[in-house]
Amino acid sequence: MDSIPWIHREEEHFCCRSSASKVTSSALFSSGGRSCEHYRRGCRVVAPCCGEVFGCRHCHNDAKNSLEADPRDRHEIPRHEINKVQQNCSNCGACMGEYFCEICKFFDDDLSKGQYHCDGCGICRTGGADNFFHCDKCGCCYSNVLKDSHRCVERAMHHNCPVCFEYLFDSTKDISVLQCGHTIHLECMNEMRAHHHFSCPVCSRSACDMTDTWRKLDEEVAATPMPEIYLTKMVWILCNDCSATSSVRFHVLGQKCPGCSSYNTRETRAR
Repeated sequence: MDSIPWIHREEEHFCCRSSASKVTSSALFSSGGRSCEHYRRGCRVVAPCCGEVFGCRHCHNDAKNSLEADPRDRHEIPRHEINKVQQNCSNCGACMGEYFCEICKFFDDDLSKGQYHCDGCGICRTGGADNFFHCDKCGCCYSNVLKDSHRCVERAMHHNCPVCFEYLFDSTKDISVLQCGHTIHLECMNEMRAHHHFSCPVCSRSACDMTDTWRKLDEEVAATPMPEIYLTKMVWILCNDCSATSSVRFHVLGQKCPGCSSYNTRETRAR
């Protein structure tokens, strides 16, 4: 694929063609209207694949993946296949973005995001470099809060969200790291909880601390005697939380793992 050219927004960047004059982006664009919904910057991208102009690669990918009726016309822009660019206009010195990454060819005016380039990820992240660490095994950046507590899963974010199927590694949405180490969009996780689904869609382990829930279920089981015909019925179960296999007494409300006290179990066969 050809490299991706960048253009200055004609309605915003009026090049005075004087390299001696240094113009800041805040002075040029104080009236607002910076580029697109994803970033505030002084330039737009011309897609070589379709020749159309977009505010950023996300705008292009959203339009060409979601709005194209013919699946054969759907495509994305590789982030690094971009022409040589620079932070300031070579003619007038206008700043295309207060934050500029020469590696990613990335511009943004909103410094409150705390942008930084992660060499391990190979892309720019937000949130401040001091607040995150790169896990080499997981292959991504995590909050420092998880540094000594997260479960490593190789290339944990190099796959699609198990709910909405959007690629997680370079997603602009908030991502949640579950107890099992698998990753999912935070909004997708909240949607699951709203529908009373509390287990990982990938491995079925509990996605959060379920201690209180199991305690309440203990009370319900104790208050719900089984008919005499089922009093001696035994079943084999597999615990989704600790992976133990056990033989337990059957109950219509659920089978409790004798090892970890979890009700997140599945019946494998009757005894």
